[in-house]
Amino acid sequence: MSVGINARMVALAVHALAVVASVMVLIWSISYRGGFAWESTNKTLIFNLHPVLTLIGLVILGGEAIISYKSLPFEKRVNKPIHLVLHATAIILGILGVYAAFKHHNEKHIPNLYTIHSWVGISVIVLYSLQWLYSFIVYFFPGGSSTLRRDLLPWHVFLGVFVYVLAVGNSVLGFLEKLTFLEKSGLDKFGSEAFLVNFMAIITILFGTFVLLIVYSNKKTPSIEEDNYSYSAI
Repeated sequence: MSVGINARMVALAVHALAVVASVMVLIWSISYRGGFAWESTNKTLIFNLHPVLTLIGLVILGGEAIISYKSLPFEKRVNKPIHLVLHATAIILGILGVYAAFKHHNEKHIPNLYTIHSWVGISVIVLYSLQWLYSFIVYFFPGGSSTLRRDLLPWHVFLGVFVYVLAVGNSVLGFLEKLTFLEKSGLDKFGSEAFLVNFMAIITILFGTFVLLIVYSNKKTPSIEEDNYSYSAI
C-alpha cells in the first residue's frame, strides 16, 4: 500500500512540526515547571527532563530517522548511516528520559511502574533498542546476505512502525497523565498551561501522522546497485 504524495514536500511539514513541538515542550518545562536539574532539592526539576528527552528523542528524532531515506536528498550510502545515528541518538535520549523519571520517583519515594504509561514506556525502550541492534547487525555491520535482508525487510518496517506508533501514543498518554496530576493538585483546567499541554499533544499526534504518511508514500524504485532490499522508509 502506498500514498501518492511528494514525500519531501510533506517532510517540510514534519520538520516544522518538530520545531514547534520542541519549542513547546521546552517552554512548558522551563517557563511553567521551573527548568531542569540532574541534582536538586526541588525534585520537579529532575522530572522535567523526562518529557523533554523522551519527546525530542523517541518521537521527534525517531520520526526524523524513519523518514530520512525519503526526506533527505542524498544517496543511500549517505542516508543509511544518518538513519542509523538518528535512531541511536533517539534511543540514548529516551533512556536518559526514562532514567530521569525513575530518579525523580526514587528520590521522592514514589512507586515506579504503576501506570500504563510507564509500562508502555519501558516496552518502547526495550523494543526500540532490540530493533536497532538487529537492524545494525543485518543491514549495517557485519551485514546479512541480500536474501536475508530481503526476507527481514517487511519485519523491519513493521516493527519500526509499531514501536514508533507506541512511542507517539505513549507520549500523548504521558501528557494526559501529567496534566491530570497537575489539575488534581490545583492547576486551572482552562489555564494557559493546560492549553499548552493539550496543544502539545495535538502537535505530537500530527507529527506522528505525517511521519506515517511519508512511510506509506510512493517511493522511487532503487537500482540493483543501490540494493533494492535496503531502501526503506524505516
